[in-house]
Amino acid sequence: QGQLVESGGGLAQPGGSLRLSCRASGIPFSIYEMGWYRQTPGKQRESVATKTGGGMTMYADSVKGRFIITRDNAKNTVDLQMNNLKPEDTAVYYCYAEGTASHLPNYWGQGTQVTVSS
Repeated sequence: QGQLVESGGGLAQPGGSLRLSCRASGIPFSIYEMGWYRQTPGKQRESVATKTGGGMTMYADSVKGRFIITRDNAKNTVDLQMNNLKPEDTAVYYCYAEGTASHLPNYWGQGTQVTVSS
């Protein structure tokens, strides 16, 4: 059974930085597409950044140039470096593992709160 465990998050001032980390276990990490999503009350969960095992990366327009997703296939980790944070980045952030074949299940982390406020 796969599991994703997130760490990081917390409170930051506008213009500040935070780093989120996610460690996967129990899955063939290198063939999973990994990503970070976020959700605010009353809104749908939205994709923030994703990275395939081969290194292809996608970012939401709202975070391009500010957030960086990295992954380490040897350590089964995916990180999200968040720079120049804005109040609108406040949300619960979730790590996500998407299976790249029909027999591979998808997984979500438990979520970590990020609050950007002065």
